[in-house]
Amino acid sequence: MPSEIDIYTRQKFGRRLGFGKQAALLIVDFVNGFDDPEQFGGGNISEACDNTVVLLEACRSLGLPIAHTRIVFNADGSDDNVFSLKVPPLRDLSEDTPASQIVDRLKPGRGEIVVRKRLPSAFFGTDLAPNFTLRGVDTVLIAGCVTSGCIHASVLDVMCHGFCPILINDCVGDRDLAAHEVNLRVLGQIYADVMTRDEAITELTSRQAQAAE
Repeated sequence: MPSEIDIYTRQKFGRRLGFGKQAALLIVDFVNGFDDPEQFGGGNISEACDNTVVLLEACRSLGLPIAHTRIVFNADGSDDNVFSLKVPPLRDLSEDTPASQIVDRLKPGRGEIVVRKRLPSAFFGTDLAPNFTLRGVDTVLIAGCVTSGCIHASVLDVMCHGFCPILINDCVGDRDLAAHEVNLRVLGQIYADVMTRDEAITELTSRQAQAAE
């Protein structure tokens, strides 16, 4: 019986997209609540968050546009939606609660975009896509959590907005490790290129060196 990868290969899925001329980094929902296994975390989320520190530093040194997202609901419940009805604890992620703050080790720097969202995708109902377009972005590196939820939704919207998605597999995490692995496989075969943090940094550094010649 053929494996899942064999089927994708036979049907000619999984073509590499590669990098365009201008990459950006998108870090999805690495906030305190998702870094805490007692709240929204668990699995390999904290490990992926740790791995993203080096990626963020590299992208900063290369001068790439950088965006972070947070899930933020009004404390009075006035903007509850189907997402928060399905997962009621999300209502606790209001503007000033510690759980909704981006983790200290990935704290946004000067000039970096911070997107507040109430739905899984970093792009749905936000101005992130035009913000990237204004900066000439054609390729988006994606880190964050969770792989089966907000990462999956954001990767699809990266593609739908015409950017090339590059999913950094050791910088995304999920409380459900089985779901993490399945979503990496599906996203990599249909919607995005999947690579490690170090592979992405090497590619970005090489491209910048070539451009400087």
